[in-house]
Amino acid sequence: MSTAVITLNKGRGAHLARLLEGLGRGTPPDACIVVEIGDDDGPLPDLPFPVARIPFPQAGLPLAAARNAGRRAARADTLVFLDVDCIPSSGLVAGLSRAVADHDGLICCEIGYLPAGAVTDGWREADLDRLGEPHPVRAFPPPGAVAPAPQPGLFWSLAFAVRAATYDRLGGFDEAFSGYGAEDTDLAFRADTAGVPILFLGGPRAYHQHHPGYEPPLQHFRDIVANAARFHARHGFWPMDGWLDGFARLGLIDADRSNGIVVHRDPTPAEMTAARLPDARPF
Repeated sequence: MSTAVITLNKGRGAHLARLLEGLGRGTPPDACIVVEIGDDDGPLPDLPFPVARIPFPQAGLPLAAARNAGRRAARADTLVFLDVDCIPSSGLVAGLSRAVADHDGLICCEIGYLPAGAVTDGWREADLDRLGEPHPVRAFPPPGAVAPAPQPGLFWSLAFAVRAATYDRLGGFDEAFSGYGAEDTDLAFRADTAGVPILFLGGPRAYHQHHPGYEPPLQHFRDIVANAARFHARHGFWPMDGWLDGFARLGLIDADRSNGIVVHRDPTPAEMTAARLPDARPF
């Protein structure tokens, strides 16, 4: 079975180069599809697999639409979606491909979150493995094992694989979710309803390259509010509730969401600065 890796790039050229380098160190995919949301057309290194760059210039981060564009460009049986800020371990593509061949589901791998400055030229996977911190709310099975996720909301689109036919049957990501937030949770709950399980694969990891983060993510305030309302209308409960509660504590929205989200104002520059996480925080 053929495998294509799909990633999205918007101004993350250095991250993209390391993702591609990581793919080249392991069993290479049959192809890598890079959906260029920005205007990055810098040269890519020589690689042991073909890379197709798909122009998709858009304002903001149209994650759902861009991932679907990547899928349309992929001519493969297995799709591996990998965010551009992730470096795959040498066994990731092969491990996910084997798991997808054996299990018809959305299959996530573990992420090791790296501190700032952890990745330099000449990086070694052993160092990334030592420095990468696992996410505290996602427990993965032993290496080589596949286990159901405790609940669909723990699916993450950072690094996952799926059969192309199953992705198509689910309709891919819903492009009504515009910009950042909830498009992956919506896919997971639709998959669960359709009998497609959310699965965790133990063993191979992806390493998340550090970049500035915010808690709550005020830089995506309007997208999160709009997408949360969209998700609630479909599924009957609020996604991203921790972030919405954080917005409410700042007075940006009403704390009471029983009749929908009432927006009072946008975050101020001072609030954005205060929400910036220190570089020592991996997530």
